[in-house]
Amino acid sequence: MAAHEATTPIVGPTSAPEAAEGGRVVLPRLARHLVTLPDGHQVGVAVCGRGVPLVVAHGFSAEGILYAQTLSRLVDLGFKVVAIDAAGHGGTLGLPTGAGTFSNYSDLLARALDHLGIERAVLAGHSMGGRLVAEVAAKQPHRAVAVILLDAIVGDAWDNMVNLFRLCPPLLAGIGVTLVVDTLTTVPLFRDPVQARKLGRLVTPTLLGHVRRPWRLVGPAVSILRSRGSRWMLERIAEERIPLFAVHGDRDFAVPIATARSAARRGRGELVVVHGASHSWLLKDPESLPAIMLRLMQGRLGTAVLKAILDGGVDPNGATEDEIESVFYRRRSLVQRLTPRGPLQDLDGVHRRPRYRFTIRMD
Repeated sequence: MAAHEATTPIVGPTSAPEAAEGGRVVLPRLARHLVTLPDGHQVGVAVCGRGVPLVVAHGFSAEGILYAQTLSRLVDLGFKVVAIDAAGHGGTLGLPTGAGTFSNYSDLLARALDHLGIERAVLAGHSMGGRLVAEVAAKQPHRAVAVILLDAIVGDAWDNMVNLFRLCPPLLAGIGVTLVVDTLTTVPLFRDPVQARKLGRLVTPTLLGHVRRPWRLVGPAVSILRSRGSRWMLERIAEERIPLFAVHGDRDFAVPIATARSAARRGRGELVVVHGASHSWLLKDPESLPAIMLRLMQGRLGTAVLKAILDGGVDPNGATEDEIESVFYRRRSLVQRLTPRGPLQDLDGVHRRPRYRFTIRMD
């Protein structure tokens, strides 16, 4: 078995009390691990929960644990959340020199899933991570129960932007400024000081890591500019009838919502418009994505999960967690052994009202 080591688990912060003794509810913990693939590549993983695997790929310059507040709230929907750091981010080593195509990044993600023993999963990705999970689903459709694109760099509008950047690289500066402004406004210093402190504790280690090793981001940035169009992967997802959900803020000026509309259209999926949200809305408010996921689970996403369980030969009515997990993981999989044990409490009663409204429609 490959070696792995766990770091201190991080709790998804909440405005609800955390100590169980005073009637306060404890949110699940994301346990952080470093796993070593058979080829020697080290990969950072954060995991918690029981049930259907929800694999999460983060955005450029981020890492999986930054989404801890949101991800910890998703486990009571019946998901085992597995956040995997992309190459050159978080705990994952960068790719060898000369291997900086986007396909290499998605292939590493697929190899990590193999090593963790995840055979089928709901694949979700934010920004750059959306491109990663879309490519994995297109290349290995048997692996995807559904694909969730969160302000993802997938779709006609983004492909056209990349072509323009190649012709005029200085235009990238505009996108850079937009992302910087969006990142600075992610921490709600005045609107919600308590939330700002919690998010700051998650963001600070990532920023310090970039300061110490800024060259790690060069490879992913170049790979994005060199990436081929995304139309082929969306059309393949549609051909394979994999449910697709393009979730996008209507005030995302870095990755315009037009790209989500085209992704939903080409992937024959649903478009979820998050009103008033910019590129990093799921970091600004940890309650909005769980609210969206709950609604999707009441519709086409829930149907896809139910079908996957039935196709695995398990009757979901009265099935145990172990029986449901047997459909999605290899027997005695590494990811199951890395998952923190202990009872999970239903958190429906402690969720705050989401900051953002959203609209779901076929596009």
